[in-house]
Amino acid sequence: MHIVVVIGGGAAGMMAAYASAKLNKRTILIEQNEKLGKKVYITGKGRCNLTCAVDNNEFFKNVVTNPKFLFSAINLLSPYEVREFFEQNGLKLKEERGKRIFPITDKASDVNKTFEKVLKKLGVEIKLNTKVVEIIQENGCVLGIRTETEQIYCDSIIVCTGGVSYPLTGSNGDGYKFAQELGHQVVSAKPGLVGIEIKGTDYLNMQGLSLKNVNLSAILNNKTIFSEFGEMLFTHYGVSGPIVLSCSSIINKFNVNNIKLHIDLKPALNIEVLDNRLLREFKENNAKAITTALRSLLPKSLIEIVLKQANVSLIKNCSQITAEERKNIILTLKNLVFLVKKLRPIEEAIITSGGINVKEINPKTMESKLVKGLFFAGEVIDVDAFTGGFNLQIAFSTGFCAGNYA
Repeated sequence: MHIVVVIGGGAAGMMAAYASAKLNKRTILIEQNEKLGKKVYITGKGRCNLTCAVDNNEFFKNVVTNPKFLFSAINLLSPYEVREFFEQNGLKLKEERGKRIFPITDKASDVNKTFEKVLKKLGVEIKLNTKVVEIIQENGCVLGIRTETEQIYCDSIIVCTGGVSYPLTGSNGDGYKFAQELGHQVVSAKPGLVGIEIKGTDYLNMQGLSLKNVNLSAILNNKTIFSEFGEMLFTHYGVSGPIVLSCSSIINKFNVNNIKLHIDLKPALNIEVLDNRLLREFKENNAKAITTALRSLLPKSLIEIVLKQANVSLIKNCSQITAEERKNIILTLKNLVFLVKKLRPIEEAIITSGGINVKEINPKTMESKLVKGLFFAGEVIDVDAFTGGFNLQIAFSTGFCAGNYA
């Protein structure tokens, strides 16, 4: 009987074990933690945004790194088919804003329970609290794995060990080590979907301020490398929130020290409309301070930095504002600028950007091109996407693909 060992019991590993066992292969799932799906428990703030209600074409637009590599895997197990898998196995789902799919119970634990039930039914052998220390190979073919206590011989191995973000969940880079020992190249790991630290101290007065319906752009050498409309948040280190997380996964491929973040605070209003609005506010508040007049347009904590970047004195009354100063305020409202210091540490990142070089993996099967019988799935591969259920879908699709062909 064909024996398959799956290393790592996260989203990719559980799906790989399911796909393998479904084809009547003896499947052994090895997890170093005390339970399966430890990272799944914390995804979506404990609610688990497990996939998305988009077609395949829309899906690939949200993949940041190596989307073409994923064509076969996503076509084999699409977002629709992931939803079908869970619902057919008793987990009801719901769709929320942004076409995000969650369990109807809002409990990530129910995703893991569904997998555990399915894997048990299919007879998957689950070994918890078990750490793999070596993959054994001979003459370019896998022979088995060595744990801290035993050797297990097998025909195929699927490495689903994740990246290095959220190390408390067990993501410690073991998969990279195994791959490199077997001759694979690993693209250096960088934080993806993570907060961005800002130079200076101007942002400190805005800690906790959430901005909705703004447009964030990242500019490098006068070229826009990212632009997105949505929500963001000022923090104790700089900025975070949905559009900032997406931005981080784009700018992590560049020297971030040279990048400027531009925020359009009023993307729905053009310069002419804003000018008329300011003229009206200044006329109505003629004898009042400029800081008072701007409160109808901006949160209080944002006014000082806008006036500072517009080079307008905070102590001026509206009647004292010149036409040029008004123009500067408008331009700043449309283009508030911050300099990037660095990305937050990879330990805080939602996903790892980087991993095993896709050029050394067969995209149709997830099998290594270097070692026969060795497969990879999930975050250990150099693929990543924006938030919204796309990264878990990648884990499920690549896991399913590897489990099918292992």
